[in-house]
Formats: sequence, C-alpha cells, structure tokens
Amino acid sequence: MLDEIDNRLRLLELKCRRPVEQLLAGAYRSVFRGRGVEFEDVRPYYPGDDVRTMDWKVTARTGEPHVKRGIEEREQCIYLLVDLSASMLHGKQSAKRQTLAELGTLLILAALKNQDRVALILFTDELELVVPPGRGRSHALRLMDALVRHEPRGRGTDLLKVLDTFEQMERSHAVVFILSDFLFDLDGSRLRTLAYKHDLNAIRIHDTQSVSSLPAGLLRMQDAETGRQQVVDLKGKTEVEDVALEVRFKEEMFEAGANFLSMEAGSHCLEALVGFLQKRQRGASG
Repeated sequence: MLDEIDNRLRLLELKCRRPVEQLLAGAYRSVFRGRGVEFEDVRPYYPGDDVRTMDWKVTARTGEPHVKRGIEEREQCIYLLVDLSASMLHGKQSAKRQTLAELGTLLILAALKNQDRVALILFTDELELVVPPGRGRSHALRLMDALVRHEPRGRGTDLLKVLDTFEQMERSHAVVFILSDFLFDLDGSRLRTLAYKHDLNAIRIHDTQSVSSLPAGLLRMQDAETGRQQVVDLKGKTEVEDVALEVRFKEEMFEAGANFLSMEAGSHCLEALVGFLQKRQRGASG
C-alpha cells in the first residue's frame, strides 16, 4: 500500500512539474508580484527617468543627477488551506481528493519555481496537519506527500478554526488559497476581514457527475460529515441544489472581495488554474 502511494506521489510530481515550468509559472509570477521595491543601488539619471526616484544626496555630492534603482521584493508566503472533510472524500475513486492533490501540487511547484515560501494547513472540524512556511524541494515533497497520504481524523468542517490558526501564524500579508467544496455556512464578515489584509483565493471543487449518476426518485442517503440519514427525493433536485450552491458561493466570495474559481472534480486542473490566473491579470474572477 505504501509503495502504491509513493508511486502516486512520484507520478504526481512528474505530471505537474513540466506544465508548471512551461505554462503556470509565468502566469503565477505575473499575478503574485510581491508588495514593494527593495533598494539596490544608484545610477546616473537618464532623460525620461521618473524624477521621484532621484537620489538627492548622491546628486548633491557628485554634482550630477542620480536616481535610485530598486529590485522587486519577490518573496511571497503562500498558504494552502485544504479541506479534507468527509464530503471531500466521497465519490468515484475520491475524485475530489485527487483534484485537491493535483491542484495543491501545481501551486506548490509554481511557488517553488518562484522561490516563494509555502505553508500547508489540512483541516476538517479539527486541525489535521499544520506545516509552517518553507521552501526547497524537500519541503515541497513533504507538502505533496501530505496532500496524497494524510488520513483525516475528523469528518466535519470548521473553517473558522483553521482561520484562527492561520492568523496566529501569519501577521503580515500573505497569499491564501482555500481548497474546499464549500458545503458549509460561511462567515461573510470574517472573509471580508481576511480578504482585506491578505490576497484571498477560494477554489470550490464540486462533483456533479457523481451526483447526476444517482437514480431519480426517493432514496435514503447519509450525510458524509454528520452520519445522519434521511429520505431524499432526487427527482430534479440534485442539479437545482448544485446550481444554488454555485450561485451562493460566487455571491459570497464576490461580497467578501475574494478571488474565486469553481471547477468540477476530475477536470483539467492546469487549464482551470491558468485560466483563473489569466482572469486575475485582466482584473476579473470566476
């Protein structure tokens, strides 16, 4: 069993590394550019230079105009908050979990390519795993291993608990990705506060294919997170509920000021992620 998981991990890295280097890294860098400019040195003034960059002390000392030259502060801290509740693990061959692992790996490798630090928090209604920010290939492999291998203890979802932990860990600006199906009530004011201070990105992974394959009519179903059973009339209901959840998710993220992406479990992760980043470059989201 462990050999099988190790093989999946190696295959996942091989699958994601080349697309990251060829397609994703550039889009990632364009969106997450850093938050300032760090002074590097001075150089002589050339016509057309911004006069606001003039170094008046050097100009006065040398008698010739000089401007400050800076380099962009590239380092970002990326946090992946990943939902491993029971609703994320059900479905045909855990399609949501596989999509989570691939999406997370793409983001981890893109951050690694750009020399950013990455942290991982896996959560259910408990804090499953907290890995502080780090960089380098060994750190990236540790995070990828957790995405593939970690067996959650909890079954429910408690986003507020994980947000409390994140805010204790990170006082300065960070880039935050929440990966979940968002099948729970959201605290709009808390999300607005988070989006105001940080670059908040929510990715909803839904699985309409497994739902649409269920037979129409009355069916006894069990809630994956609470274990409660009830008889549900599936005739035309599942599709309507999924549309309603999608609309609610987008409205709540828009009101919070968060960037958001909704995608089907098992769909092309690279295509979805690149499209999301390109929309962000154009100032759109969805």
